[in-house]
Amino acid sequence: MADGTFGTAINCMDGRTQQPVSDWMKATFGVDYVDTITEPGADRALSSGTDEEIESIKRRVLISVQHHGSQQVAIVSHYDCAGNPAPDEIKLAMNKKAVEVVRSWSLPVRIVGLWINDKWEVEVISDTESPDES
Repeated sequence: MADGTFGTAINCMDGRTQQPVSDWMKATFGVDYVDTITEPGADRALSSGTDEEIESIKRRVLISVQHHGSQQVAIVSHYDCAGNPAPDEIKLAMNKKAVEVVRSWSLPVRIVGLWINDKWEVEVISDTESPDES
């Protein structure tokens, strides 16, 4: 097991989203490090990608959970995404579906859906520990 505590972010490759997500996860969950799994349009890849795309993300999440002990997984969607140029409402729906895909892996983790707005601030879309998510 690695030294320190870890969370996991399934994020877009867009560099503008990395720091806000890492800062938010460290502040919200009290973790020392954030393992970042990046894909262009990660929400699209998980919600409607190929089996190979989804399996690739899953393999990387498993490394974070099994070897780093991550107990939280964030799935990130964001404003102005080149990898998923869909309207924001569609990206929000994709994020919720992506959360369900990760939830179907039955990992012992808390899963949160995050939206990075046009000010590069983090907003919570969904949280598996919220009463509304049961």
